Amino acid sequence: MPRNPEDHGNTDANTDAKAAQLAAQGQKGELNRNFSPLAMLGLAFAILNTWTALAASLSLALPSGGPTSVLWGLITAGVCNLCLAVSLAEFLSAYPTAGGQYHWVAVISWKSWIPLLSWITGWINVSGWIALTCSGGLLCSQLIIGVIALTHPSFVAQRWHQFLIYIGYNMLASLVNAFLTGALPIITRAAFIWSLTGFVVISITVLACASPNYTSADYVFTQFINETGWPGCIAWMMGLLQGGLGLIGFDAVAHMIEEIPNPAVEGPRIMIACVGIGVFTGFILLMVLLFVAGQIDGPDGVIMSRAGPLLQIFYNATGNKAGSICLLMDRGLPFSRVFAEVHPKLGLPLNALFLNVTLVMIFGCIFLGSSSAFNALISVSVVALGVSYGIPVAINCLRGRRMLPGSRSFKLSAAVGWTANLIGIIYVVLTTVLFVFPPQLPVTGSNMNYCVVVFFIIIVISIVQWFVDGKKNFTGPRFDLEDLQSGEVVVMDPCFLSKQGSGAQEKETPGVRVLGIHNSEPSIRL
Repeated sequence: MPRNPEDHGNTDANTDAKAAQLAAQGQKGELNRNFSPLAMLGLAFAILNTWTALAASLSLALPSGGPTSVLWGLITAGVCNLCLAVSLAEFLSAYPTAGGQYHWVAVISWKSWIPLLSWITGWINVSGWIALTCSGGLLCSQLIIGVIALTHPSFVAQRWHQFLIYIGYNMLASLVNAFLTGALPIITRAAFIWSLTGFVVISITVLACASPNYTSADYVFTQFINETGWPGCIAWMMGLLQGGLGLIGFDAVAHMIEEIPNPAVEGPRIMIACVGIGVFTGFILLMVLLFVAGQIDGPDGVIMSRAGPLLQIFYNATGNKAGSICLLMDRGLPFSRVFAEVHPKLGLPLNALFLNVTLVMIFGCIFLGSSSAFNALISVSVVALGVSYGIPVAINCLRGRRMLPGSRSFKLSAAVGWTANLIGIIYVVLTTVLFVFPPQLPVTGSNMNYCVVVFFIIIVISIVQWFVDGKKNFTGPRFDLEDLQSGEVVVMDPCFLSKQGSGAQEKETPGVRVLGIHNSEPSIRL
């Protein structure tokens, strides 16, 4: 970020506006802004990785509703997550800060509740992301174990086998994030193209190989299967966990927003687009897989396959076994000064990255002792991130949807806004309750859904930590609340000493330079 008048004079309007918005919220851009909109869309889509996540997690929905839960559950989860995405897109266009939900909660909450609500939201969001990171390693390790089981039928996998693969996967991912950050824009663009190409190639290949032995359309679109022991309605709604997993994580756009140009406009578009692309590609691929799946239930069905549903479907179709950091800056966690430190050479919070991978490994220990750990960790990620999405939306609704500035670049009409907000909130409440249910009845110690335990521990630790340390040291997001709520972005920083372009005016108050940037008309409306 430029630090002298001459540098400011040479900075384009978008960069000035972004710097002004960050400074008004007490932030400064410390990370390199090297992601183009396409690279950011690639990153968001790669994080959601919807079609691959849905394909790899068929075991979540097939026993809980069968094909109807797989397909129509995705559409249901897609509509609800799209409502949440457009709701958060309004916040992102108004306050494009990497803190995301916990910053937005601080801006719109009642004054006396700002520190505590912001603190809890931040803790829940971070915990959700740690659990979501765990799910990537779980899916990967599960697929590798499945490939081995498919090619070596006599092999009996132990839980510790999968745990070691899980550890190796996360170590590799952490090294890429630590030492290849300069290549991440290229990697994410390649991942986006690779993912879409893989989607097309796999869909065509399995259809061609399975021809003409397809499952009937009636079975694909209407067949209901319940192997959970729960009543049918509850079982089907529990199957929404698969769709929820495939679409959760779109707030990644907010957490990386400092790294793209013109974020107030591009950020909302990318957030909504990645959900839309995810629903479209996910529905097509799941429909294709169900048409070539063969027998789904029963002792010889794909649900009971030792290789897992996805690999068994591939085998059935082809006949071939070879086919396939802002919370830290505001002192929201213990030892925040240590973890918030940005490495001078790598330009990233390396200590925070190591903390994250350590916690991911600790979370992974759960499936050493529980056969339903996969469901539990995925439930934690979907529930925690969903709650972090719902908190700012719910507060905004309770305050009459009047807490966002009218000048934001992405603005929903009153009718669309209220509808999207309420659908999103209802979905969050419903799934928060459903996804802590055990996946099967009767409940035993090994098949218990420990999501409720983990989520309860997260809340307890965050509250205890609040009274021990946070109440005294948590500074919260720093901004001029009055100016932000009135729609003005006001920079209060002694480094800004010059007049900024035609859209800004400089004025002074005792001891500080204040740069006021006036309202502009919204450029996007729904």
